[in-house]
Amino acid sequence: MTTENKEKNPSLPLFYKNPVPLDAKKHAALALKKNFGLGFTNKINAVPINLIEMPQVCHYYPIAFSPDENATPVAILGVRNDENLFLNDDGSWREDTLYIPAYIRRYPFIFSEMPNGDQLSLCIDLNTNVTEENGEQKFFTEDGKPTQLANNALEFCKSYHAAARQTIEFSKWLASSGLLVEREAQITAGQNTRINFSGFKIVDEKKLAELSESQVVDLHKKGWLPFIYAHLFSGAQWQRLTVLLKNKDQKKAA
Repeated sequence: MTTENKEKNPSLPLFYKNPVPLDAKKHAALALKKNFGLGFTNKINAVPINLIEMPQVCHYYPIAFSPDENATPVAILGVRNDENLFLNDDGSWREDTLYIPAYIRRYPFIFSEMPNGDQLSLCIDLNTNVTEENGEQKFFTEDGKPTQLANNALEFCKSYHAAARQTIEFSKWLASSGLLVEREAQITAGQNTRINFSGFKIVDEKKLAELSESQVVDLHKKGWLPFIYAHLFSGAQWQRLTVLLKNKDQKKAA
């Protein structure tokens, strides 16, 4: 599950190239470009998701977990490196895929922890593909107050941050639970083409069934069982990726 940004600069979150705190004085004329699209996702085949999203995500994407100690849940968007099967050529998302992961919808905004404190600051990825000077969708009014756009972004990032913290707690438990196993998906793209997609983990259903009664009760109390089952349910979407891949390759060959 490789991503372009992390290979270029592992210190930056996926997609972000130059995140800076929004400042009323420095960015008085800065604006968000209208309809900049989702083209920034074209080189990724997996994106992080939060726990609360999993019941929606499982209807459209396979859900897997990163193979490291973080066990980060991710939505699988493609089976080849640098390929997103859900992105159209015009930068829009597939119309038949009604849910777009929040990590994608949050861009180009993000929270950043301020030095020497616990305060979080709303940042914007200062990128000419998504921002412009003196555009219509400004972040600040003439008197230096946040616009509705900036306030909406702030609230979305607040909600995302809270959901991400819940996800970290779940992921830490899952990583140490012994339930995760490494898997490899074999995708048939054509008559003579097979792709082995590896580097991810899933919950082993047999190990889940072997949990003790007290462990199951604990999972139920924490409210995590539905999300585990959403992950298992998402396994059906690997077949969808196979179909999307075949259709894309057939379109290229035509």
